[in-house]
Amino acid sequence: MAMLLGKKVGITQVYGESGKLLPVTVIQAGPCVVMQVKTAKTDGYSAVQLGFEDKKSSRARKPQIGSAAKAKTSPKRFVREMRLADDAAGNYELGASITVGVFADNKYVDVVGTSKGKGYAGVMKRYGFGGFPASHGTERRHRAPGSIASFATDRGHSGKLKKGKRMAGRMGGCRVTAKNHKLIGIDQDRNLLIVKGSVPGPDGGYCIVRTAQKK
Repeated sequence: MAMLLGKKVGITQVYGESGKLLPVTVIQAGPCVVMQVKTAKTDGYSAVQLGFEDKKSSRARKPQIGSAAKAKTSPKRFVREMRLADDAAGNYELGASITVGVFADNKYVDVVGTSKGKGYAGVMKRYGFGGFPASHGTERRHRAPGSIASFATDRGHSGKLKKGKRMAGRMGGCRVTAKNHKLIGIDQDRNLLIVKGSVPGPDGGYCIVRTAQKK
């Protein structure tokens, strides 16, 4: 399974093979540096740690500087680890650079990102509730969630709600995986991936691109 770290550049549109306009997202993926290689013998499991985008040593902690020095590179802004099969760690070399060429044989990818944070939101914005009627008799209750007593653990006789009850709260700002996006094109000269559809997160947000696992 191929994986790269990257940054969402933005959205645009391109013409497909049939001549129709396709909405696409441009992702700057890599080049990523292999920061650490873990094996079952040394760490108890097999994994590879990738780093993306340099940052100043003055803004990095000493452990980050030391870890980057072992890979003969500079500290990175975005570092993530990918689990591997027990015998797959030998395919990676410490300090090696990985580019978008690893997706040359892939037609579909999964993109993992952090969604845009919306702050504290009510039930109408967060879950699409219809709200109360806007006619006479409704006073300052137009966007209220309504009664929650019937969703208690003891049919209204308890003050404890069931887990998962949809109520007002923090919206967005969480990890989201967009699955099975078609890979429209690869620009190896500029390290760009062109993916059909939308990708979670704002422009400039970090993301993880990997081979689609369920396609």
